[in-house]
Amino acid sequence: MSILDNRPALAREVGQIAEAAGYLWQKGWAERNGGNITVNITEHVDDEIRRMPAISEPVAIGCTLPNLKGCYFYCKGTQKRMRDLARRPMQNGSVIRILDDCAHYEIIADEPVMPTSELPSHLSVHNYLIGKGSTYKASVHTHPIELVAMSHNPEYLKKDVLSKLLWSMIPETKAFAPRGLGMVPYMLPSSNELAEETIKAIDDNYDVVMWEKHGVFAVENDVMSAFDQIDVLNKSANIYMCARSMGFVPDGMSDEQMTTLSTVFNLPK
Repeated sequence: MSILDNRPALAREVGQIAEAAGYLWQKGWAERNGGNITVNITEHVDDEIRRMPAISEPVAIGCTLPNLKGCYFYCKGTQKRMRDLARRPMQNGSVIRILDDCAHYEIIADEPVMPTSELPSHLSVHNYLIGKGSTYKASVHTHPIELVAMSHNPEYLKKDVLSKLLWSMIPETKAFAPRGLGMVPYMLPSSNELAEETIKAIDDNYDVVMWEKHGVFAVENDVMSAFDQIDVLNKSANIYMCARSMGFVPDGMSDEQMTTLSTVFNLPK
């Protein structure tokens, strides 16, 4: 038996996670076990799920996250590959329950697959989102090739320099990723410091945050929307690099053209 049985809404949610994981692998953004997905599925949890016994011992999160009391999450498993999650999401990820002390979790389904080592960072962001009153339920971390390459240039790490460049490559980027790309300087993966700086960037009104020389972290209402934002930003990075590889620096849209675009489509300026 699976926790997804006879729960069509939850099955659709996990199916969407599996679909997104497949796209991340196909694009080359999820080498080996790279990347993570964590989704708040509490809205799909019924009384029967709440009564389900744990299939693991309580695990310390490493911090106390008061806004997550009683929440449930689907989490990609540690050392699991996105390409495998795409085919078998409940064998390469698990459903966890946050305990009442808000400092521990336990696995409840389907198998005792330990979540990613980056879970504390992901949960810290979700704790922040709930406290902020955000509707965002999904967080995605992945390694988009062109964006990571551009993060090796110190000029692009300055606030909104890369956002403006990416917006100027194609109108859809401004339309579908209107908040641009936040920047976090290189920090040790999975560290509390990285989580804290990511939260600061999200608090500064970014939905997608670039981790220098590492990857991106995106939050959105659902996992596919988070993927879409990364996808359009990386498409612009690819256009820029294609132009450079042909031997010229692309003009990009002018400030006037982008201002007109923002006005007509009611986008943030």
